[in-house]
Amino acid sequence: MTYSLIDLYPLEIAEIIKKVRALEIRSRKLSTQLFTGEYHSAFKGKGMLFKEVRDYYPGDDIRFIDWNVSARFGHPFSKVFEEERDRTVMLMLDLSGSTNLGSKGRTKKQLMTEMAAVLAFSALSNGDKTGAIFFTDKVEKYIPPVKGRQHLLYIVRTLLTFEPTSTGTNTKAALEYLQKTTRGKTILFMLSDFGGTEQLRVWKAIGHRHDAIAIHLHDPIEDHLPKAGLILLEDAETGEKAWVDSSDKTVQKQWPLLQQRRRDYLHSMLTRCGWDYLFCSTPADEVAVLQKFFLKRMKH
Repeated sequence: MTYSLIDLYPLEIAEIIKKVRALEIRSRKLSTQLFTGEYHSAFKGKGMLFKEVRDYYPGDDIRFIDWNVSARFGHPFSKVFEEERDRTVMLMLDLSGSTNLGSKGRTKKQLMTEMAAVLAFSALSNGDKTGAIFFTDKVEKYIPPVKGRQHLLYIVRTLLTFEPTSTGTNTKAALEYLQKTTRGKTILFMLSDFGGTEQLRVWKAIGHRHDAIAIHLHDPIEDHLPKAGLILLEDAETGEKAWVDSSDKTVQKQWPLLQQRRRDYLHSMLTRCGWDYLFCSTPADEVAVLQKFFLKRMKH
């Protein structure tokens, strides 16, 4: 599968190419130096494939003796297997309006782009196919999983340039679309700030079928209200507005608690549904966050 520059949305081509190349250089370096072993070990293959036979050695599992070859040569031979590594990685990327929020030098969307690029090139280094679903309150774009560098660069270019037609979030619609378009088990990374309403049924179905990881994108500004008296808050996704007395001591005290309660609920809900949960805030070092996650997965 090949792509051309006509696939790009109207931005300065030279600037886009510069950003893509910078992301590729950084992501390939990180995936090669830091993540190759961790990524490979963190996500097991679909099964075991027969590789060869060799002489039987004391201590080998007798269940793997090849009796036909052993009879032919007059002494025992063992079958040797290797892990099947041809896997599919799907990136589910939230382009809703709230991901444009950022207070510490980068937005949640920029964090998502960098993390998605590192994950994609880790998959490439491991020989995995990678696809992507871009979603808001509907599926905005689907890129089928394919192997290869050019395909990954197309995903990164699209993430940098794509302009969604909506601003809301509907993870249910995105997950149902995944169910319809994906056959077999995949490694699924959903990168989102989870601003919508989650429905347990579809989360459970995906968690039981796929190796699913939710990466919760966050910005510190979400945890605090400025003391500015009566202010009008507007939801970046729904456009819903509400007046809040931001200087009220009770409001100031309850706001961060409500945000933390929301994160705790999301973590608990996803775990019950068979997902892994990974939290990453915009000031954080996403490389350290991902590496810690891979190392944790290796131990289980």
